[in-house]
Amino acid sequence: MDLKQELTIRATRFNEALTDYLQNGEPKILYDAVRHLPLAGGKRLRPVIAMIACEAVCSDPGHVIPFGMSLELLHNFTLVHDDIMDHSQLRRNGPSVHVKFGEPTAIMAGDLLFTKSFEVMHTLDVDDTTFKKLDYLLVNCIREICEGQQLDMWFEQQKQVTEQKYLEMIRKKTATLFSLAAEGGAIVGGGTTKQINGLKDYGNSLGLSFQIWDDYLDISSDEETLGKDIGNDIRNGKKTLIAVHSLYTATGEHKKVLEKFFGNKHASEKEVKAVFSIFQELGSIEYARKTALEYNAQAKKALSVVNESHAKHILESLADYVMKREK
Repeated sequence: MDLKQELTIRATRFNEALTDYLQNGEPKILYDAVRHLPLAGGKRLRPVIAMIACEAVCSDPGHVIPFGMSLELLHNFTLVHDDIMDHSQLRRNGPSVHVKFGEPTAIMAGDLLFTKSFEVMHTLDVDDTTFKKLDYLLVNCIREICEGQQLDMWFEQQKQVTEQKYLEMIRKKTATLFSLAAEGGAIVGGGTTKQINGLKDYGNSLGLSFQIWDDYLDISSDEETLGKDIGNDIRNGKKTLIAVHSLYTATGEHKKVLEKFFGNKHASEKEVKAVFSIFQELGSIEYARKTALEYNAQAKKALSVVNESHAKHILESLADYVMKREK
């Protein structure tokens, strides 16, 4: 099976609907800012997962596209605001929204993306009971994302964070959207309670694996490959699993270097590399890799509730893809 082709087929169908939905509006500059990030590309993993989950419970994936758009618009809203908070200059190999349109307009664009994530839900062809359930899940997801983002920022001010707290943070900030994508796809597709819960667990484990691997990429990839600022996590003192592990295990000279340069916004490239070298020497990068693999295995195990099908095989392959991607 060609996973890339399978994802592209569904992403293309989704992109057509998303482009059509994000039509011109006034003031033009605001709607240009709204479209800038969603139409700049992206993997579309969340809406595609919703579509495949819908297929996995034997339903037409087209039914879930409006729900997928809601998730994608919400995801892009978080990226716009994240880039402002992190002072990131690049996103998807182009300027961040606040760099291109200015910070005030970027904030408004993010707010409008948030609004449209609810607006598009009203185009779903489901009964009232199902709509209320999906709407509640979306609200709960947004609450958790906000809580996770606040924890992420608060952790930057802490010298150490436990692995348990870190995992709670990424579950709320990242995994909750993956979880809702798979769960919502199964709900719209009319899956059984067992299937819905299993796909929800799949999305959660997939999201945890995705974020841990994403943290790894963010400090180890070159800027051209990743498409966003390099070293931001180290300079901002972001508590990735790699950092959490190193800060917990470091002693002696390693500990002194981390205390001096990790979280130093003015750290030079040489100093950033010194921190990265410590991450390597302490085995923190390998520890994160193994942890991501464990969640990857959990994601695939959760699919046991779904009958054998082409869609199920795509979800299994997608879990492997998360660990092989370079950006």
